[in-house]
Amino acid sequence: MSPERRREMIVKAALPLVVEYGTSVTTAQVARAAGIGEGTIFRAFGDKEALLAACMAEALRPDDTLAHVSAISLDLPLADRLVEAAEALRGYLARMGAVAGALATTGGLRRPAPGGEPRPAPGGEPRAAEGSGRPGSGREESMAASREALAGLFEPERDRLRLAPERLAEAFQFLVMAAGRGPSPLGSEELVDLFLNGALGAGERP
Repeated sequence: MSPERRREMIVKAALPLVVEYGTSVTTAQVARAAGIGEGTIFRAFGDKEALLAACMAEALRPDDTLAHVSAISLDLPLADRLVEAAEALRGYLARMGAVAGALATTGGLRRPAPGGEPRPAPGGEPRAAEGSGRPGSGREESMAASREALAGLFEPERDRLRLAPERLAEAFQFLVMAAGRGPSPLGSEELVDLFLNGALGAGERP
C-alpha cells in the first residue's frame, strides 16, 4: 500500500471517532478502528495533531460532492435534479459540520489543515488558517465550484427561467446552506418545491 493510500485509509477510519470524541480521540482508538499498529499512524502523520488536521481537511474537501452534483442526469425533470443536488450538498454540510463542531468544542486544532485549508472556529464554522494569506479562499473556491455545478442543472431550462441559471444557482445554494444548518423543518423535496413554485398555491396572488 502506498503511503498516500495508507494515510487515506487511516483518515477514513478516524473520521467517525473524531466526530464522537473530538480532539480527545486517541491514536490507539484510531489504530484499532483501522486494524493497524499505533506506530503506523505516527509513521504516516508524525503526531496526532497532523492526523486531526488531515481529518478536518478531508471533511472540508468538496470533490466527491461536486462530482456527484455534476453527474446528475439532465434527462431528469428539473425538480428531481435539484432534490438530488440538495441531498448531496446537505450531506456534505452535515459531515463538515459534525467534524468541525466536534473539534471546535473540544479545544480546536493547534495547526492548520494540510494545504492551508480552513480550520474550525468556535461554533463549528470553518475559518481561514493563520498565515494562509488568503482568508477564506478555499471556501470561496468551493462555493464558486458548487454554483457552477448547480448552474449546469438549470441550463436545459434556460429559455423558461425567470432568471439566468447562474443567479438561480446562487439563490438555491444559499437556500440549501441555510437549511443545512441544524435540524431543518423542510425536507429536500419540500425545499425544492418551495424554491420552484413559491409559497402561494397555484393561481394565488399576494
